[in-house]
Amino acid sequence: MKLQIVQVGDPVLRQRSRPLTPEEIRSDAIQKLIADMRETMQNAPGVGLAGPQVGRPLQLSVIEDCEEWLEDVAADDLAERERKPVPFHVIINPKISESSGGQVEFFEGCLSLPGFSAVVARARRVRVECLNERGQQRIIKAAGWYARILQHEIDHLLGKIYIDRMRSRTFSSTENFDRFWSGKRIEDVRARLDSTNAATNK
Repeated sequence: MKLQIVQVGDPVLRQRSRPLTPEEIRSDAIQKLIADMRETMQNAPGVGLAGPQVGRPLQLSVIEDCEEWLEDVAADDLAERERKPVPFHVIINPKISESSGGQVEFFEGCLSLPGFSAVVARARRVRVECLNERGQQRIIKAAGWYARILQHEIDHLLGKIYIDRMRSRTFSSTENFDRFWSGKRIEDVRARLDSTNAATNK
């Protein structure tokens, strides 16, 4: 069943979600919620969807970055973002236990704030401890775009949205992103905005 995606401004997006017990995870209700969230994410389409985004303040996210979605992305862009297909999986009660590789910046969007994006700095690599959809312990070591997805989704479970971390001067409508920034390297985006800012402050 396709669920309604909660939009920014709803208080559920700003509260810390509660953890789930292994018994709850294996219940019919949570298993159905996982299936419904998967369908909702794929129909949106998106690469991740957190419990709060469908009105459930639970520490549960579904993630998938399908290979077919990457077919129309330029090889240079995929390489720069270290983006590869990620099979469908579930993270429950996740915790980032390690971040490394420095900070990298790219444009991000969100299904709870459609039509906009902004540059966000994230750790290049993360180690995440969580439970899977069967309530079993799992450790995920991720780099590049997958690490970014994990950090974005875990933020949702803590009541945070990417706009809390964004470079505010890069916040853009999708139309203007396509017009001004699509295909440009982040270094070029920063340089142009920094030069504009410097000229404005003269």
